[in-house]
Amino acid sequence: MEIQNNIIKRYLKNCFFITGTAYAGKSTMCKLLAERYSMIHCEENYNMDLILSVVTKEQQPSLNYFNTKKSWQEYVSRTPDEYESWYNNTSREAADFEVAELIKLSANDRVIVDTNIPLSILKEIAAYNHVAVMLSPKSMSVDRFFDREDEEKQFLLSEIKKCPNPEKALKNFKECIARVNSKKYYDKFKNSGFFIIERDNTEADTREEILQRLASHFKL
Repeated sequence: MEIQNNIIKRYLKNCFFITGTAYAGKSTMCKLLAERYSMIHCEENYNMDLILSVVTKEQQPSLNYFNTKKSWQEYVSRTPDEYESWYNNTSREAADFEVAELIKLSANDRVIVDTNIPLSILKEIAAYNHVAVMLSPKSMSVDRFFDREDEEKQFLLSEIKKCPNPEKALKNFKECIARVNSKKYYDKFKNSGFFIIERDNTEADTREEILQRLASHFKL
């Protein structure tokens, strides 16, 4: 069965998406928008337990890696090439689950989504004023990746510290993060045709300013 994108777009009319690079403020803005405008907040990787109970190695091989990996040390020790390929394939596989869940959640409520749905898919299923791209420089997205008290990121850091050579493992994983936040991907986001917010200052508190810019773009 295949559902055409114009149908999906109609059923996602109450969904608003924020995508982009790491450390750009996506999760913070989603949280603030949800609080300010009484929206349902779908965080990155939400509903993952259900997803992993459904995936199969034949139909979602990249997502199914979470079910077959030997350890989290193996996860953080993959080469940048392996990580980049897996990351992109996982984003495509997860999009099916995300869209199905969002159709249900947004039936009667507005939803703000911290998403990794590929740009090519977002262009087909969401209107221009329902998508925002937030970007940060590579130095920020990589070097400060573990600076936040983010539960998932701190968990990965703890697993890196369990590796036989933690310093080597941290260097390798940062190279993986650098790969998926490289100029190639930054430029794809910036030239996507979507609404763009670029973050270049982590010292000043610009949350309210950015919140208002997003709210205006989303017409909330």
